[in-house]
Amino acid sequence: MIRNSIWKPFTVFASVLAALACSAIRADLMAQDNSREIVIVALGDSLTAGYQLRPDASFPAQLEKTLKSRAANVKVINAGVSGDTAADGLARLDWALPDNADAVVLELGANDALRGLPVPGTMKVLDTILGKLKERKLPVLIAGMEAPRNWGPDYVTAFRQMYVDLARKYDAPLYPFFLDGVALDNGLTLPDGIHPTDKGVARIVERILPSVEELIARVQKKRAEPS
Repeated sequence: MIRNSIWKPFTVFASVLAALACSAIRADLMAQDNSREIVIVALGDSLTAGYQLRPDASFPAQLEKTLKSRAANVKVINAGVSGDTAADGLARLDWALPDNADAVVLELGANDALRGLPVPGTMKVLDTILGKLKERKLPVLIAGMEAPRNWGPDYVTAFRQMYVDLARKYDAPLYPFFLDGVALDNGLTLPDGIHPTDKGVARIVERILPSVEELIARVQKKRAEPS
């Protein structure tokens, strides 16, 4: 009994030291994880791809440059393909997302609206994309689009509401109109009146930046959670 009482404090002390060491290791691993480069995939159409622009003037390139100027350790991958509808984006989703992707900026639907495709069909496809991203536990920023007014007010309203409903369903941040501040501005669009110039893209990046920073915060929060 005397021998046990002598060694008991040492046993307790050793257990405390071991627990502290494990906590320090976990904290160090979490710090390393949060300092690791964040990979954002910009999945979209020509507005993302950078139609008729230099590669370094595209939305992903300018967004990455701006984020890095704000000391963010971020890489933005250009997964935009000109002419893509939402269905086209879904078809290439699996190979468009690298294994090390941390988050996605989803910019699809503009070509669906230009073609006047039924809103329920587009919504179903975007819902499938978002469901697959949720399965991969990837935070998503939804970049919405406005439909051409020539399709009538009912179509325009339904198309706009589609993004709102999807953002609510998946608890995803929503930037309502990707071309906000650029659309219909001849000084910021190409001669086609639709696609942004390099200055137009800069305006988009400036306006969408707070939403992207919210997306990054979600990635950091996810990394901080116990695995």
